[in-house]
Amino acid sequence: MIQRILEKAIQQRLGQGKALILFGARQVGKTTMLKNMLRERDDVLWLNGDEQDVRSLFENASSTMLGAVIGRKKIVVIDEAQRIVNIGLCLKLIIDNIPDVQVVATGSSSFDLSNMINEPLTGRKIEYWMYPLSFGELVAHNGLLEEKRLLAHRLVYGSYPDVVNNVGDEKMVLSELADSYLYKDILMFDKIKKSDKLVKLLQALAFQMGSEVSYNELSQTCGLDPKTVENYVMLLEQSYIVFRLGSFSRNLRNELKFARKIYFWDCGIRNAVIGNYQMLENRLDTGALFENYLVSERLKKLRYEKSYAKSYFWRSTTKQEIDYIEDIDGQLTAVEFKWNPKRKAALPLSFSRSYADTDFKVITRDNYESFLL
Repeated sequence: MIQRILEKAIQQRLGQGKALILFGARQVGKTTMLKNMLRERDDVLWLNGDEQDVRSLFENASSTMLGAVIGRKKIVVIDEAQRIVNIGLCLKLIIDNIPDVQVVATGSSSFDLSNMINEPLTGRKIEYWMYPLSFGELVAHNGLLEEKRLLAHRLVYGSYPDVVNNVGDEKMVLSELADSYLYKDILMFDKIKKSDKLVKLLQALAFQMGSEVSYNELSQTCGLDPKTVENYVMLLEQSYIVFRLGSFSRNLRNELKFARKIYFWDCGIRNAVIGNYQMLENRLDTGALFENYLVSERLKKLRYEKSYAKSYFWRSTTKQEIDYIEDIDGQLTAVEFKWNPKRKAALPLSFSRSYADTDFKVITRDNYESFLL
């Protein structure tokens, strides 16, 4: 089994009197990791918010009733906790009234779960985020040489655990992931009625992956108003399918200040959305896939390390561009991504004049491990 980075961190927090909240898309391995971590314990109660009887159990919960449900168990794991009404208050009842019980809740929709737990659990929770398998996790399992050999495979099929563990069946697994799980939480959200237009929006985002996006243009493509497009993108982000990268600016006149790019957390899901599993030699979007992979993997690394680094891209009004900028306490690092190691790159003159102390890196398929480890 591939060791997950979060396992040790969560293990160390057990029994400290706070609820542990684990966010992440469906099928990224949250439950598998917890079951592996707790496999030798017989005092764990497993509950699943997707099950109707579990949801009913919590509807009018009291501390007495919850105590009866928990019994002698010392750890309560609640999967898909966002499906349970008033889950925040229920978790608070357990923490306040049964203090020797450790609560662990997982959620695949940060919008629902965060809204329900933030106020009731203020000061009583520790939050973690899990993503599809990271480059670091795969290197630890496969070794660096083997994982680098698999780069083209990762750009096409991504790194969801079921995809990685079912070699030869990647298309089938990805198609099932996309059809069965991708839209599940979003379409449950009561304001989402136009599922066909949501699919169209996601496909439009997939074709524009790593490019600047305009909500006005997307609204025309999908037949939605711009505000609805913005809301849908936010929901896709809070379901851990996509993420936004904002533009870097210190208010210089020649910089774009409000532009944004949208990337996918997993290249395989992106390719499943548009139904394109061709190998790299037959594709026209290899550079975009490589950029998406590097940005998403870098963000996984930063978040697992609990880094305070801020990530951006940069573009000027004259269309000069830098793929990726990282700001750590005011120190800037500018990065250009080149699939072809022979391609040259340099900082735009207007940027280097304005930000003279910036570090500059060119990341290619030959040296990308230095950016991700």
